[in-house]
Amino acid sequence: MRRSPVRDTLVGLFVLAGLAAIAYLSISVGGLSYGGPGGLTLTAVFDQTGGLKTRAPVVIAGVKVGQVTAITLDPKSGRARVTLDIDKSLQIPVDTTASIMTSGILGDRYVSLQLGGDPTVLKPGEEISFTESAVLLERLIGKLIHNSDVKTSDVKTE
Repeated sequence: MRRSPVRDTLVGLFVLAGLAAIAYLSISVGGLSYGGPGGLTLTAVFDQTGGLKTRAPVVIAGVKVGQVTAITLDPKSGRARVTLDIDKSLQIPVDTTASIMTSGILGDRYVSLQLGGDPTVLKPGEEISFTESAVLLERLIGKLIHNSDVKTSDVKTE
């Protein structure tokens, strides 16, 4: 069988396409994807992040508009300071509320922004004043159990 330069070129291109596909999938699974235009950096302070992670999406009305870039502990208040990178073309009012939500019952956490109606907008580096911390399923179950124990002990038996 003779060597054919055309066949060798096609095989080489096929191998390169396969390597490019593997590299793309590795980067996508690893979470290193280009998240779109950012540029508007805002912070929000929460009592409880409930497992929120960096690179978690920031959404407005179900549409991803940014991501969480850092989660640190505020040394003064002892609360979690979350840094958000949002699309700079958006006009975020100063009375916007940031909430930590869960995708489904046990899904990943994300930050949801509910836009306010104030005509004044937040500038880069400013803080979202109104926040709602994550609801922890473990705490809700604990409160439910505790409340049911208290109510059954209050019932007098005859």
